[in-house]
Parts: sequence; C-alpha cells; structure tokens
Amino acid sequence: MVAGCQSNVKSAGGAEDMSSFGDSADSVNDLSDASYYPTDELVQKGKVQFKERNFGKSYALFKKAVEVYPKDPQAWLGYAASADHLGRFDNADLAYAKLEKMIPNRPEFLNNRGYSYLLRGDLPRARRYFVKAYEIDPSNETTANNLELMRNSASLAERG
Repeated sequence: MVAGCQSNVKSAGGAEDMSSFGDSADSVNDLSDASYYPTDELVQKGKVQFKERNFGKSYALFKKAVEVYPKDPQAWLGYAASADHLGRFDNADLAYAKLEKMIPNRPEFLNNRGYSYLLRGDLPRARRYFVKAYEIDPSNETTANNLELMRNSASLAERG
C-alpha cells in the first residue's frame, strides 16, 4: 500500500488471478496454514479482505475476532482500520482506545491512528501521530508515505 493503514499489499495480476466474485483469487484462498492461535484464521481472513478493499467483509471478520479474542492487538488494528474506511469513526475510536492501552508506542498503532485523523480532515492531529510513528521507525515506508500524503492534503487545503 502506498499510503494508508499498515498492511502488506500484493498487487493482483490478470484475469486468471480473479475469483468468481471479482476479487483476486487470494480472497477465497484456503487459510489452513494459519498458526495455532484461534484468532489467526479470523485475522488472516480479515487481512485478505482488507487488502482486497472489501472493507465491509474485513470489518465483519475483525469484529468477530475482537468479540471472541478481545486481547488480540492485530484484531483490534484490523477492526479500527476497517471501521475507518467505512467511515465508522465511532467504532474506530473505541478500537484505538483499546489499542492505546495495549500497544501505545507501536508504529502500526500510531500510523493507523494518524491515518484515521487524516481521513476525518484533522490534519494537525494526523501529523502528530505520523511524526511519532516516524520517530520510532523512520524506515517505515507507509508512515513516510502518509506524511507525504498529509503534506499534499495540507497544500491542497491551503489553495482553496
């Protein structure tokens, strides 16, 4: 992903890589290689749907994961990011409040929280979170790209 929430995105290929639903074939792959932990299957499926930009599906999967396993930060990160993309900022805020207690200084949390504020148009708050994430991990491309996206958003807003 060039900018946005933390994710490892693989670009889809041609028509042979498509499922019958119009998504890439990855969205219907068997995930039987998920780790031992019970949340892994829900989280893995949620990540695949998120990568496919099926935010409603990823939201439902991550919601189930946080209901069943409320101490899993990966599930909460996916839930918050999916809620952000659906414009459900009320639910995203609840997830970020949980994450702030679990992983307050992780760059993934800080980056995603910043992106949430960017989506809402709150550029000063977004910048604060992006800068914190960047200070912790300056090699993180997603955070660097989000800072650039925010800079571009700020310059566009100033023109109006």
